[in-house]
Amino acid sequence: MRGRDLFADGRFRLLFLARTISVLAAAFGPVALAFGVLDLPGAGATTLTIVLTAQTVPQIALMVFGGVVADRISRTRLMLTAELASAAAFFGLAAMFVTRHAPVWGIGLLAAVTGIALALYYPALTGVVPEIVRDEHLQTANGVLRLGVNCARLLGMAAAGGAVALVGAGWALGVNGVGLVVSAALLAALRPTPGTNRGRTSMVSDLREGWREFASRRWLWVIVLQFSFVIAAMQAGFGVLGPVVAKADLGGAPAWSTILVGQGLGTMAGVFVAIRLRPRRPLLVATSMVFAVALPITLLGIGAPVYVVALGAFVTGAAFDVFGVMWETTMQREIPREALSRVAAYDGLGSFMFGPLGLLAAAPLADAVGAHHALLLCAALIALVTVGALAVPEVRNLRAPTRVVDDRAVAPG
Repeated sequence: MRGRDLFADGRFRLLFLARTISVLAAAFGPVALAFGVLDLPGAGATTLTIVLTAQTVPQIALMVFGGVVADRISRTRLMLTAELASAAAFFGLAAMFVTRHAPVWGIGLLAAVTGIALALYYPALTGVVPEIVRDEHLQTANGVLRLGVNCARLLGMAAAGGAVALVGAGWALGVNGVGLVVSAALLAALRPTPGTNRGRTSMVSDLREGWREFASRRWLWVIVLQFSFVIAAMQAGFGVLGPVVAKADLGGAPAWSTILVGQGLGTMAGVFVAIRLRPRRPLLVATSMVFAVALPITLLGIGAPVYVVALGAFVTGAAFDVFGVMWETTMQREIPREALSRVAAYDGLGSFMFGPLGLLAAAPLADAVGAHHALLLCAALIALVTVGALAVPEVRNLRAPTRVVDDRAVAPG
């Protein structure tokens, strides 16, 4: 199937537009929030760590709950609810920064609401794609969705640094809220997907059943364990240490936005590779891509100029997108549909469980060894755990269905 053929389905079009517009607006959020917080009187790496931790902890803590709910009720309606809740929080953050009344506790509280919304949204998103697209077209559909996401993120990142510099963090956060409202309206027009109608089963029973599906697949929990460390290193490197180095040495928000744009351009290239690529052992290829995540972190650590770091971020973006499409498609093919959101939630919980530790460790680690050396330690951790994951036979040897390997699908258009 050619990517453009998917758009003959009106439901896929609505999902594509909702996801793309949401990400376009949300690209303003990380830059605006990070530099809005850093510009507060007396704020620094520790203040930013507090805010990002407040956002991340509820996202992780409630991820499994979101998976249970998504396997019980309409996944599209759950996504709509999450988008509206997140929009309200971003409007609140925008008002705080615009009025210059932005206590750290208030910023942290609203950041926590956005984390809760994400905990509900992402397990539902993983499960909704197979409800709209046939199994043999999942990889193409995941790639096309990522293409929209990547285009939106690239455009948003290109504008985010300039928007923060020109109009301030508050107005940039307001753009995020508006985009989420538009996304919710599109999801409202999408015919609700049915719940799985699990009857009288308790939430505890649903959690146990989801855990059995998760724990019985060694390839699954090994890669999730790998990513618990990868995400911790990325949270420290990209969430705290990278912006701190950019502000101190590279020119601040515009420089950081340039690096993020480099990563966004890489994802544009990566998605076309991911749609075309049909390896017999998808997880071997996908997991090998994770080594590239360490590249821009290493370049920041050694003090490379902005354009070199942006080039490294391009490589990371391309490799990470190949991983993402293959990982999502493998889960959607291998996991029973009625348990998919719960398994996706355990994936999210495990992958992000050390994220707060990465955020909390970033500032004291920077104080102890310097931000540049701390970035190099983050890069080394990513490489080490990726080697460990590739040492597991189930990760190297899991094979795609023959009909998928033999498919000669091409890129969108």
